[in-house]
Amino acid sequence: MGLNEEDTFCHEKTWKKVLYVNQGVPDNYVGPSFLDELKKNLHIRTYAYWPVVVASGVVTQQLSSVCLFLALFAYMESGSIRPEYIIVASTAISLTGYAIYVICNGRNNRRTRLDDLKTALIFVAFTAGLSPVLTTLTDTISTDTIYAMSAAMMGLNLLFHDYGTQAAMVSQSLSLNAAIFASVCLASRLPSPTHGFATIAVATEIFALWPLLRTLLQEKGKECQVVLTTLCVAVSLVAMAAVNLSATMAMVLAQIFITFLCPAWLLRLQPYKNNIYGPWDEAVIRD
Repeated sequence: MGLNEEDTFCHEKTWKKVLYVNQGVPDNYVGPSFLDELKKNLHIRTYAYWPVVVASGVVTQQLSSVCLFLALFAYMESGSIRPEYIIVASTAISLTGYAIYVICNGRNNRRTRLDDLKTALIFVAFTAGLSPVLTTLTDTISTDTIYAMSAAMMGLNLLFHDYGTQAAMVSQSLSLNAAIFASVCLASRLPSPTHGFATIAVATEIFALWPLLRTLLQEKGKECQVVLTTLCVAVSLVAMAAVNLSATMAMVLAQIFITFLCPAWLLRLQPYKNNIYGPWDEAVIRD
């Protein structure tokens, strides 16, 4: 038997959004006040172009880091730079970066300088001990396969790197492991254990230590962000220019697209965003 108009009016007047109480209406019934709770674009942020350009520098910096590492590998593979020079330079840069990190971060009671020294010595001993193995680790694998795997791993490093956003796909450990795996693959194509040691040391410095220092400096203000982005791009472009001009031009175009065109694209698409919120949303458990 259907509900007459009087009953419907009564139900709409007294109906409550409670599932476990029999109110004499179907389970999918809703009152006329249901859409009163509809809300649109509650959490929409308004962006300005230049702040977004500055913020995009985190992506540019990581891309520049990858290009710099690949350029250094190309130098060692071609014999343009001896691995001993890279080891000395990377050690000096690491000590300078560590000093800057200590000055900016202040005193950390959980770790002492002796703890940091022990960690560095363990890493050096472990890497030096495994370096002779790297030269023969992938003898049965073709060079093309090695390069393809390295390219895929570097892509994963860029994809899963922590750019400071709260996203489900962000995984700093996966990003770092992918970069180290790529460096191990590339080190196996170099002629000596010294080359392998230099490759792993540079990879650790660029993909593990440098992001920590970058994050700390970026918290100091947007001026540091601009300086870091400019420095990373300039160093990587100079390094890439001596390896391959076509790759350098492709990198320049990628940097322009990421830094200037993507923010403009974001601002252009922002007005079309239309998120709706209402009583039909799934429940969210909060602490």
